Amino acid sequence: MKRKLVMIIAAVMIAVLTACGNNTANSSTPPNTTPPAPTNSNNGQQSDHSGMNHSSSGEVPAGLKEAQNPKFKVGSQAIMQSDHMPGMKGATATIVGAYDTTAYAVSYTPTTGGEPVKNHKWVIHEELKNPGAEALKPGAQATLEADHMPGMKGATGTIDSAEHTTVYMVDYTPTTGGEPVKNHKWVTESELSPAGSQAKYQ
Repeated sequence: MKRKLVMIIAAVMIAVLTACGNNTANSSTPPNTTPPAPTNSNNGQQSDHSGMNHSSSGEVPAGLKEAQNPKFKVGSQAIMQSDHMPGMKGATATIVGAYDTTAYAVSYTPTTGGEPVKNHKWVIHEELKNPGAEALKPGAQATLEADHMPGMKGATGTIDSAEHTTVYMVDYTPTTGGEPVKNHKWVTESELSPAGSQAKYQ
């Protein structure tokens, strides 16, 4: 009788332990499958031009006129004081082309979607679709024909500022290292200082 009682108690204990083990396994916290919240390294501004196509083919828009007497001659060198992209400011640029035009800072929403791009520098007059002969004023809108960044070409841009100036196409090696940039478009005359100069762009 005692032996049968012991066997019954043992069977009950095994059943209880098995049930507890299953409950423990079933109650374990499942892995977190919630995707992380999206982040935007540009804080919705996208003004750092990190997606910009640094190099280009060197082709220029139809109708763009070469500067007759540019401050920086083709083939000469200058120091870039603009910081449109990482590694640009302080880099030595070789002047590839110099052109007289109106340079615009523009804001637009990429045709590929995403956050609006604010104050992109620069799109020139000849890179607008049917802009007319006169320079556009701040607040005007135009269709962008430039393709400096993904989603730029075909987007509607709002003119933030306009500056009649000489713009330069340049070659340079970023101060941050990496591959040389060829035929970069565009740097304005006020964003360059003579090679060896300590002048700073304001």
